Amino acid sequence: MNPIRIGITDDHEMVRLGLVSYFMTEPDIEVIGEARSGKEGVILAKEHMPDVMLMDLLMENGNGIEATKEILTFHPTCKIMILTSYYDEEQVFPALEAGAFSYLLKTLPAYKISEAIRDAVNGQATIAPKVTDLVMKKLRPKEHQLHDDLTGRELDVLKCLGDGLSNQEIAEQLFIGIKTVKTHVSNTLAKLELTDRTQAAVYANRQGILHSKS
Repeated sequence: MNPIRIGITDDHEMVRLGLVSYFMTEPDIEVIGEARSGKEGVILAKEHMPDVMLMDLLMENGNGIEATKEILTFHPTCKIMILTSYYDEEQVFPALEAGAFSYLLKTLPAYKISEAIRDAVNGQATIAPKVTDLVMKKLRPKEHQLHDDLTGRELDVLKCLGDGLSNQEIAEQLFIGIKTVKTHVSNTLAKLELTDRTQAAVYANRQGILHSKS
């Protein structure tokens, strides 16, 4: 059985050396090349067409997300596995959207990386638990808030209450009559299950429902 052919793209030499040294002990994994940047990783992929590419994210001369997108345009069957220290939203979601197959953290033991490589060629992705938690949190339905039931005009009134405006000031700002303001205030308090405008102001501030200030 042919070994799994992998490329390593990482700008830290010690990381590359450590991975190469470890993979030399794995008879079913063959390192076909190393790259120090995203652009070098693309060249490596074009020359050797690896089965798997271990890809760092933040590198000079082409980051891992850009490289992932480009590699998959000419080598769509390559399993690109992100191997990084970062797991914030600014890195995780763009990487997955770019087509990364797996997302691993550099704190992972080397043998676990080998297992993830074998799983990848068998079609099974590996996502670091911290990354999974982030993704699930992002996908989890937003909890319904009382102010979600307000009309657009009632929301405007709530913002004004949060700014501490009087009924007259609200009327002038929204270009509506005093009686209309009182009606909107009453309806807003009822929907928010509050008893007075002071509570409404506190609610608006806690929820961040305020007019933007320059």
